Amino acid sequence: MDQSKLPEECASLAEVRAEIDRIDQSIIHAIGRRKHYVMAAAKFKTSAATVAAPERLAAMLETRRQWAKQEDLSPDVVEKLYHELVNYFTAEELAHWTKSSSPSS
Repeated sequence: MDQSKLPEECASLAEVRAEIDRIDQSIIHAIGRRKHYVMAAAKFKTSAATVAAPERLAAMLETRRQWAKQEDLSPDVVEKLYHELVNYFTAEELAHWTKSSSPSS
C-alpha cells in the first residue's frame, strides 16, 4: 500500500522530509538495479574500449538532458549527475570485465 503524499498534501515539514527520504531511497534502489544491468552488459563487451563506449555515453547524456528538460530540471545538473554515475559504473564494469575475461577465471 503506497502511503505517499503529494507535496500539496503535506501538513508539516516533517511530512515533506519523509517524502523526500522515501523518494531518495527509491532513487538509490533504482541506481542499484541499474548497476546489475551494467554488470550484465560486461559479458557482451569484447575489449576495454567497448566497456567505455564513448559514443554511447555521448548519446545517453544527450537523452538524459532532454528528459531533464521535460521535467523542468537543469540539463546541465542532470548531465553532471549522470556523468559521475557513469564514470563510477564504467570503472566497476571494467573491473568486472577484466576479471571475467582473464584466462585464469
